[in-house]
Amino acid sequence: MFEQLTEQAYAAASELIEKAKMSRGQILAVGCSSSEVCGGSIGHDSNLEAAEAVFAGISKAAREHGLYLAAQCCEHLNRAIIVEREAVPGAYIVNVVPQPKAGGAFATAAYRAFADPVALEGIAADAALDIGDVLIGMQVRPVAVPVRLSNNTIGNARVVAARSRARFIGGVRAVYDETML
Repeated sequence: MFEQLTEQAYAAASELIEKAKMSRGQILAVGCSSSEVCGGSIGHDSNLEAAEAVFAGISKAAREHGLYLAAQCCEHLNRAIIVEREAVPGAYIVNVVPQPKAGGAFATAAYRAFADPVALEGIAADAALDIGDVLIGMQVRPVAVPVRLSNNTIGNARVVAARSRARFIGGVRAVYDETML
């Protein structure tokens, strides 16, 4: 079962990275409910082994493309982000260490696997994977654009992907008159 989760996670991350045309040094944010991956209810059935399997697949894809991986904690830690220190030089670091039932199993797996993990209150990632409806969109820099994946599940969890694009500024001038006030 865990090998299959690793393969599914690797495939989803690889496809997102390709479709989003991510470049070396960019950040891929991931929120993952191990409870949902295992068929349980979000926040109630944390499974560290499942989270480690999913992390292994996504981490492998990120490393292959020279990307940084940012893992979102659960709401008990205000959706803090766990990331390698070198990815965020000069960032304001917060003092927290996730645990499977306080921060989430996926963030715990990331914290344990990273060489020099730090926690941030949030991040502006270039793309994101939401595994199990964990609301990762808050971690993607504007403008977030949905990315449709060929397989939208990992285990029993739904997967939603997004990438960011530059904002369009300028162009047509707005014309105002008194009726618009």
